[in-house]
This record gives sequence, C-alpha cells and structure tokens, in this order.
Amino acid sequence: MIRFVLRILIAAAGLWLAARIVPGVTADGWKTLIIAGFLLGVVNAVVRPVVTVLTFPLTLVTLGLFLLVVNAAMIGIVDWLLDGLRVPGLWAGIQVAIVTGVISWIGQAFLGKTSRERD
Repeated sequence: MIRFVLRILIAAAGLWLAARIVPGVTADGWKTLIIAGFLLGVVNAVVRPVVTVLTFPLTLVTLGLFLLVVNAAMIGIVDWLLDGLRVPGLWAGIQVAIVTGVISWIGQAFLGKTSRERD
C-alpha cells in the first residue's frame, strides 16, 4: 500500500514538473496533481495495455517512438477526466509524457524492487 501511494506521489511530482516547464500545461494545485497521479495510474493499468496491443504494428514500424503518442494519449484521457489539469494538444502531451516518464523512472529507481519482484 505504501508503494502504491509513493507511485501516485511520484506521478504527481512528474506532472507538477511538467506543468512548470511545458508551455500551456497547467494544474490547479496539489490536490489536482495527486488525483491526476492516481488517475494516470488507473488509465495506464486499464487502457494503456489495450491501446499498446492495438497499435503494436505502428509501434514496430516507428521503432517504439509511437509509444510516446500512446503515453500522450493516456495523459490526454486524464486531462479529459479531470477538470483541474489542462494539456493543450498532442505536442504538449508528448512533452508531459517525457517529463513524467523520466521522473517516474528516477522515482522507481529510488524505490527499488520489492521481494516479490526480485524472485
């Protein structure tokens, strides 16, 4: 449960940083960012696998770069679901996906693996 909360906080931190450095992206405060981090986790767990499988041929042709568009679409879904988060367009979504991806990667490196993941 603690790891789940930490992952939400890491996603919220990534979205906060993206709102600070990506032009046009805004969030209405920490409450919105934490809800957005939770929603992003849910969307990534439920919708992203389906979209990834459906777009596999395009991802293969683009050597994986299309996954940035898929990640931007997931952020767009969160933007659509949550009034306090605004991501204006595909390019901003791709930039947010890159920022949140890097922050999530760094955060996961600090969290390390659990005993179940090591086996």
